[in-house]
Amino acid sequence: MDHNASLSAPPRLTRQAVLLGLAGLGTAGVAFVLRRPLMMSAPRCVAGRWHGCFDTFNGVVLMTLVALPLALLVVWALARLRRAAGVTSAWRKSLAEVGMVHGTVPFLWMTMMPGGGAGTVPPRVSLVPLRDLVTMGAGGIVGNLLVFAALGFFAPMRFTALASLPRILALGAGCSALVETAQYVLRLDRVSSVDDVLVNAVGAVLAALASRRWWRATAQAASDRPRPASASASAG
Repeated sequence: MDHNASLSAPPRLTRQAVLLGLAGLGTAGVAFVLRRPLMMSAPRCVAGRWHGCFDTFNGVVLMTLVALPLALLVVWALARLRRAAGVTSAWRKSLAEVGMVHGTVPFLWMTMMPGGGAGTVPPRVSLVPLRDLVTMGAGGIVGNLLVFAALGFFAPMRFTALASLPRILALGAGCSALVETAQYVLRLDRVSSVDDVLVNAVGAVLAALASRRWWRATAQAASDRPRPASASASAG
């Protein structure tokens, strides 16, 4: 048994190294593709100016990439603390928690950016399904798919109760409905559209499918655990 355990350790380390390598390559690829628009916001972000950095899409994406090493450091610190406390799956839980926050907050920030007529233009609502998909364009659809992608990817890995596609769909739709409602109430000069809710929810489900191999086994193991007997049954 010790021999088998020693044989299973290298493949696990290899998988972790491959995942870290893919994450690094993906980040480098995004930075390379977006290097020109990101560099346009870099001087203002380096100078600490709010206007031109945190109120633009390019600036928010740039700061998200810059903060990635800090996020990885937080993952490492949380995992070390959990391992010292004897918590199981310390690395997975820590990565899932930080990943949900780091991958979702920037998109929510961009979604809640006010338009030019914020506060003056009456709020607009579009409740006809699939009508706005034509006007979104490819960029708009991809952007909406990514809003809650990190939440859909990491939430079932962290919370066993969310380890199912229907629940992730409901989570993505519910969070998106809250965002659209906030846009309407705050009068941000944005259209509160049912299509945004649909695309956001689909993006969460697609991301959950991508991470399914990691959370499905945990969900099955949790469902196979024997439930504690009730007090009446033990008394009998």
